[in-house]
Amino acid sequence: MRFFRQFFAPVLLATAAPLIAQPAQQASSPSVPQGLLPTVAAPSAYRIDLTIVPERERFSGHVEIDIDVKEASQSLFIHGRDLAMHKATARVGGQTITASYAEVDSLGVARLDFARPLPAGKATLVFDYDAPFGASPSGLYRVKVADKWYAWTQFQSIDARAAFPGFDEPGHKTPFTVSLTTPAGQTALTNAPQTGEEKAGALVKHSFAPTLPLPTYLMAFVVGPMAVAEGSVAPTPERAKPLPVRIVATEPNREKLAFALENTGPIVTLLERYFGTPFPFPKLDQIASPVMQGAMENAGADIYGDPILLLGKNPPVGQQQLFGMVVAHELAHQWFGDLVTPKWWDDLWLNESFANWMGYRIGNEWRPDLKIGLGAIDEAFQSMNTDALTAGRPIRQPIKSNAEIDSAFDAVTYGKGGQVVSMIASYLGDEKFRNGVRLHMDRHAYGSASSEDFFASLAEAAGDPRIVEALKSFVHQQGVPVVKLARATNGLTVSQSRYHLLGSQVPPQEWLIPLCVKLGETRQCSLLDRPTASLPLTGAGAIMPNAGGTGYYRFSLDEGEWVRLIEAGPGLEPGEALALNDSLWADMRAGHAAPALLVKAARSMAGHAYSEAATEAGDRLAGLRRRGLFPGKTLDAYKATLDAIYAPMLAELGFDPRAGAYAADDPDRRARRGSLVSLLAGEAKDKGVRDTLVAAMKADLAGDAGALDLSFLSAALGAYVAQGGQAVAGDLFTRALASEDTVRRGAMLSALAGSGDQAIAQWLISRFGQEGLRPTDTLRMVRGMASEPATRALAIDWLVANYDSVVTGAGIFAAASLPGITQSGCSAAEADRAEAALRPKVVQYQRGALELDRAIEQIRACAALRTARGSEIASMFD
Repeated sequence: MRFFRQFFAPVLLATAAPLIAQPAQQASSPSVPQGLLPTVAAPSAYRIDLTIVPERERFSGHVEIDIDVKEASQSLFIHGRDLAMHKATARVGGQTITASYAEVDSLGVARLDFARPLPAGKATLVFDYDAPFGASPSGLYRVKVADKWYAWTQFQSIDARAAFPGFDEPGHKTPFTVSLTTPAGQTALTNAPQTGEEKAGALVKHSFAPTLPLPTYLMAFVVGPMAVAEGSVAPTPERAKPLPVRIVATEPNREKLAFALENTGPIVTLLERYFGTPFPFPKLDQIASPVMQGAMENAGADIYGDPILLLGKNPPVGQQQLFGMVVAHELAHQWFGDLVTPKWWDDLWLNESFANWMGYRIGNEWRPDLKIGLGAIDEAFQSMNTDALTAGRPIRQPIKSNAEIDSAFDAVTYGKGGQVVSMIASYLGDEKFRNGVRLHMDRHAYGSASSEDFFASLAEAAGDPRIVEALKSFVHQQGVPVVKLARATNGLTVSQSRYHLLGSQVPPQEWLIPLCVKLGETRQCSLLDRPTASLPLTGAGAIMPNAGGTGYYRFSLDEGEWVRLIEAGPGLEPGEALALNDSLWADMRAGHAAPALLVKAARSMAGHAYSEAATEAGDRLAGLRRRGLFPGKTLDAYKATLDAIYAPMLAELGFDPRAGAYAADDPDRRARRGSLVSLLAGEAKDKGVRDTLVAAMKADLAGDAGALDLSFLSAALGAYVAQGGQAVAGDLFTRALASEDTVRRGAMLSALAGSGDQAIAQWLISRFGQEGLRPTDTLRMVRGMASEPATRALAIDWLVANYDSVVTGAGIFAAASLPGITQSGCSAAEADRAEAALRPKVVQYQRGALELDRAIEQIRACAALRTARGSEIASMFD
C-alpha cells in the first residue's frame, strides 16, 4: 500500500438477528493472542459468498474455510470483527460439529468453541453472518456518489476480518473462490476473472475463478454501477498473451478513464522487463475510490484514490507524477508483495521499501520528462524528519501485537526504506541488484519470505557479504546518520554520529555507510565503517558530501564550507541540490548552522534549473511560519523576502491562469510556475498574483471551464477565500459537497480549512456531521485547521472532544494517525495538553501510540528551537 477494507439469495440485512449470542467487544484478556494466532490450525482454501447491496446498511456472507488441524482441540482462535454471526459449524468427515463464536478482542480476535473436540486432520469451518458497511476506507465500506451507492474494500493490514471470518495473517496464502450477489446491472469485481452470472431472486450472483494463493489482506471486492473502460497490454518477451486491463470508477468519472487505460500498459511492460517474468495474475483491474487516501496492491485488483488514477485533459504535472509513481509502486507489488508475500508484518518494510524504490525508478522510465525519480530523494529527506526523532523504530520492526502493526506504515518504511534500497542498488550496480531481486522472486514465488531470505538472495547475487551488512545497519537500527566533513592537509576528515534535534539526546550509534563525496569535479565512493576516517580528496571547489543525493545520511559543515557550497548551489545536480537544502536546514535545527544561511540559500537556489530545488526553501520557510516562529514585524519581513526572491522568477516565466495556457511548456517549467504561484499567493500574499487568481476563480465558479488551469486551483481557492472571507465560505462549502470531482471537492474544503480565519473555522466545525460530508472530508478539514496557528486550538479542541466517535469509524490507518494532527504546535503547554488529553485514548483503543510520541516530541523540539534560537530566526530577514 502507498502513503494509507460478501450469500446466494437476498436477505433483509437490516433486521437479521444473530442466532449466536455475542458479547460486546471487550478489552483483551491475557489468554487472547495479541499477534500471531496459535498454530493449532491453518487454512488451505476459502469459499466466500457475499451479498453486497450498497444501498443497504449491512451486507451478508456465507464463508467456508478448509483447514488443516494439527492436534485435537475444543476451541480455535480465528479473526473476526463486528460480525453478527448467525451460525458457525465445522464439517469433519461428513459430520457437522456446532460451534459458538465470540469476538474476544477489540482488534478482531474471535474464539470458536466446539460442541465436541475438533479432531486432528482436515476440516471445514462454515459461517453465516451479516455485518455493517464502513463509511471510511476500512474493511468493506460504501460511499454515496451523486445519487448512487458503491462499495469497495480496504483490507491491509487487519481489516479483512471486518468483511469475513478467517486467518487474517500475511503468512497464510491460499486460493479463494468468490461469488458476489449484487443488484442487477451492477459491476462486481474481485481478484480473479468472472466466470458467470445467474439470477438470485431480484439480485444477480456473479461467480469468479479461484484465485492463485493469496493472503486475506490482498483480497478485494468492488460493487456498484461503475463506469468501466476495457483494454489490454500487448504481449511482451516475458508474456505470450495479451493481459486484460480495465479502468473502473464511479459513474460521474466516466470521462476520466482514458489516461489510466493508455498508460497502465507501458508501466506493466517496464516491470515485466525488470523482473524478467510475466505479470503474475490473469487480469488487472485498476479501480478508483473517492475516499481512498492512497492506493492498495490487491492482487489483480488495485484500488486507488480518485485523484491518483483519474486524470482529465491537460492534467497538472504533479498529478501526472503522482500517477506514474504510485501506479508503478502498486504494480511492482504484484511481484514483490503479492507473488512473494512477507511471512509477518515485521517484514512489511521489504514490500513497501522495495516498491517505493521501484515506483520512482519505473515511473521515471515511463516518463523521463516528469523527473519522477528525483521525488525519491525528496521523500527520503522528508522521512529523515521522522527518523531523527527519539520516538521511533527501525525499518524492520518486531511486531508482537495487532496494535503495533499500524506503526509500520510510516515515513520510515517508505521514504527511508526506499532510499536505503536505492543506496544499496546504486552501490552494487543495477545488474547485480536486479539479479538478486530475480533470484528472490524465483525462490519464493506464490509463497512468503522473510528479510533474511531477501538478504541471502542479494548476497548470493552480489558476491559481496559486506553490502548485506551495510543494508542491515540501516534496516535494524533507527535514526539518521550525520556525517561531518572538514578539510585537512592531505584531504578531508570524516566523522559519523547519530543526528538529533536541538535539545534532544540520542545514544551513540554507528552505521556502515556507502559514502559518496564530491570535491569540485572529483567524486569518490567508499564504505564508512568506523567513527572517523580520512578521504584523500583535495582541491579548491565546494565539498558536496552526498554526491548525487542518493545516500541516506545528512551532513554538517563549518560556516565557511556552507557558504562555499551554497554559492555553488545553482550548479549542483538536482539530487545534490535537494541534499544541500535538507542538510542545511537539519544543521540549523541541530543548533549548528546559522539561520541567516537559510535565506542566503533560498536566494542562491532560486537560480537552480530544477523546479523543486529552486522553490523548496520557500516551502521550508513556510513551515516555520506555520509553527508561529515569525512574530510581529518578522512576518511582514518574511512575506517581503519571499516576494523579492520569487516574484521576479514568475515574471520571467509569465503567468496566465487560463486552462491549457502553458500546455506546450516542458513539465518542469510548468511545475516551477505552479510552485511560484502557490508561494506568492499563499505565503508572500502578493497582491497582483492574488488578484489574478481571484478573477480567474470567480469566472470558473460562474461556469467558465477555461478560466482556470487545474495547476492553479488550490492557490486560486486560497486567494478567493482570503479575499471573500465568511461571505464566500458558505457557498464554497455547498459547492464542495455537491461536487463529485474529488480533486475540486478536496481543494475547496482544504482552502476553507486552511484559511487561518477563526470565524470560518468555527463555522466549519458547526457543519461537521452534516449530510453529504464524508468522514474523510471532516478529517481533511481538521488537519487543515490544525496546520494554521490561528485555528490550531479550535481543531485540537474538536479532536479531543470527538476522539471516541472518530476513532471507531476511521479504520486502523486513519485511527493510528489521529494524534499526529497535534504535531504543529510549538510550546510546552501544547505538548502537555496533547499528552494529557490523548494518551488515555491511545491506550484505550490500542492505536496511535507511536504517532502520539512523535507528535509530542516534535512540539517540544519546536519549543526548544524557539527558546534557543528564536531571536536569530526572527532576525534572519534583516
